[in-house]
Amino acid sequence: MPTVPLNALRTFEAVASRLSFAKGAEALNVTPAAVSSQIRALEQRLNQALFHRHGRQISLTEAGQKLLPGVQRGLAELRQAVEVVSQDRSEGVLNVTMMPSILQKWLMPRLAGFYNAKPLIDIRINVDNELVDFDQSDMHAAVRLGPGKWAGLSSVKLMDDWILPVCSKKFLKKMGPFSSVEELQERGFLFAPSAVWDAWFRKYGESNRDSRWSLLNDSLSILMAAEQSEGIALTRWSLVSRDISAGRLVRPVDTVVKADWSHYFVAPPQYFDLPKVADFRDWLIQQCEGFDPPE
Repeated sequence: MPTVPLNALRTFEAVASRLSFAKGAEALNVTPAAVSSQIRALEQRLNQALFHRHGRQISLTEAGQKLLPGVQRGLAELRQAVEVVSQDRSEGVLNVTMMPSILQKWLMPRLAGFYNAKPLIDIRINVDNELVDFDQSDMHAAVRLGPGKWAGLSSVKLMDDWILPVCSKKFLKKMGPFSSVEELQERGFLFAPSAVWDAWFRKYGESNRDSRWSLLNDSLSILMAAEQSEGIALTRWSLVSRDISAGRLVRPVDTVVKADWSHYFVAPPQYFDLPKVADFRDWLIQQCEGFDPPE
């Protein structure tokens, strides 16, 4: 087998995954001429073309299509191995991803406690509703709401969650009182489209699932609309427990439904028991144990 420089394979992956010499060069922070030179040298070393050139457009040849998945897997494993060795300590940067709603409404008020307990851990939180690809990112762990199983990842349950309706005091005074869920549903709920509400509508009827606020696709916007007396929001207890305690929102009825999904701490196996990851995981578990369910 010919010996292929690692830099040439990195260049090939950057270009092939984007199907653009210019974008590949930008990702590598080099010039397009340098990228072209690396690709030509790699093709000569392998003695076959990896790209079809059509002016400024390129596409992978059959050989390029066969090579790309293996190169991506190899680079991902190299990156993970280097990160495990360089970050296997109890301090330094810890990258965690989670939904913006759970960060703002549940974790943020508690986070100072972690900073005080572990001042040498520089936790950096990325907010995103999409699942992270740990192989293609520098994330160490995630907090996810889901069924609890993700292929290739280790996870531990943090806490359950409950679905309930909330509204402002002003709205309840003007439109209430309400004696039942059915009476509430005649007005329609505000909620962001998600399978998390399945347990509620399974109990109270799928016909009530239409939302006049379908253009708002995140839970924080829905809660803001409820605070401004725009209607009754269907939400999760983890997001509104503090708002209810502070009087910003109220429960128009006492009904709650346990959600099908729970909150989990998730990480690749090679990161799951790193000291700084374990410190944050154990602290989260402790915080969740002290979080009371709704009455």
